[in-house]
Amino acid sequence: MPDFGAASAPRPSRTLDASLGALVLLVLLGLNLRPFLTSVGPVLDLVRNDTGLGFRAAAMLTTLPFVLMGAVAGVGVGLARRFGAKATLTTALLLLAAGCASRIGASTSASLITGAGIAGAGVAVIQALMPGLAKRWFPDRVPLAMGLYSAALVGGGAFGAVTSPWLAAHGGWHLALAIWALPALGTLALWITSAPPDAVQLAATPAPVKVTGFFGNLRAWQLAAYFGLANSGYSSLVAWLPSFYRQTGMSAQGSGNLLAWMAVFQATGAFVMPMLARRSTDRRTALWLTLALQAVGFAGFALLPTFAPWLWVASAGLGLGGFFSLSLIVTLDHLPDAQRAGALAAFVQGVGFLIVATGPWLIGWLRDAGGSFATAWSMHVAVVLAMAALTTVFSPASYARSMARK
Repeated sequence: MPDFGAASAPRPSRTLDASLGALVLLVLLGLNLRPFLTSVGPVLDLVRNDTGLGFRAAAMLTTLPFVLMGAVAGVGVGLARRFGAKATLTTALLLLAAGCASRIGASTSASLITGAGIAGAGVAVIQALMPGLAKRWFPDRVPLAMGLYSAALVGGGAFGAVTSPWLAAHGGWHLALAIWALPALGTLALWITSAPPDAVQLAATPAPVKVTGFFGNLRAWQLAAYFGLANSGYSSLVAWLPSFYRQTGMSAQGSGNLLAWMAVFQATGAFVMPMLARRSTDRRTALWLTLALQAVGFAGFALLPTFAPWLWVASAGLGLGGFFSLSLIVTLDHLPDAQRAGALAAFVQGVGFLIVATGPWLIGWLRDAGGSFATAWSMHVAVVLAMAALTTVFSPASYARSMARK
């Protein structure tokens, strides 16, 4: 069981309660990180009709948060080191709630993009801290903790996608996009009252590791590119999958259900794949499996989109969810110390999410230029194949050596 820094050894029952409480918080924080994004796609046509958003401007509703997830990652770790994770995550949850709530009265593209940026900044800070906290709270059960966190993250995305059209039909798209402030505030209340004690002690950790310390490390850049390029398929699908299937004649609810179906399989993959790989320190076989599933899904979208949409979204979802959690686990595996591993994960997510953000924007640019979705999905197949080749370098035998080399 993890040690939360008590002055004397806790009784087993108290340790179990603390461990369970930390796990609940880990899951609840994950659940809040995606609905503000996935709720947009199913009602995007309504938003565009009311606000006059073009394809590229609409893509900013997804692209900007991912840019911030990258740009703010290092800042989040620095704030946690200075003020403690409890205060930092409290502020981040307030930003997420404020960004969502601002959409209730948004009537212009500028106000919508601003709200997306505020919420995205909050999510960026939370995401930057969670891998390090998971390794700190559960040092002997990292695959389990990261699997549950990742499953909750994409499971929240599924809920946002499936409920957004229904909420829009009964209360308008403003309600469908703003309501996600409520679970953020609920999680904030629980975090303030129940955060594990060591979440407050990060600021007092000696010899802090700076995220910028990894800028000169080749392996850190390889991990960041790996994380960003393979996960760019997720941001592209969140932004454009409903619009893609709306063009084939599918209803708004049907297209939203597809996105939710994909996210359900993402949650399954995010939990199951780490469990399959937990008995071996070499995660590459499981990573290749997740990339193969992604390739099948994107090829299906490109070549036979109406043949069996549920099959393509299931395959892509399993692959994307499994890859997300496994790629973070591999990052954490590179360093035994929780603080250094957390800083490396922040670097990987910081650079990686900047790459992830290019997916929706490139597809928006392609569509405005007259290109097809089939071309965009084929582009993602090529990216996945390139990442399968890069996977070969992530041998556990190379971890210590690669982290020591600049």
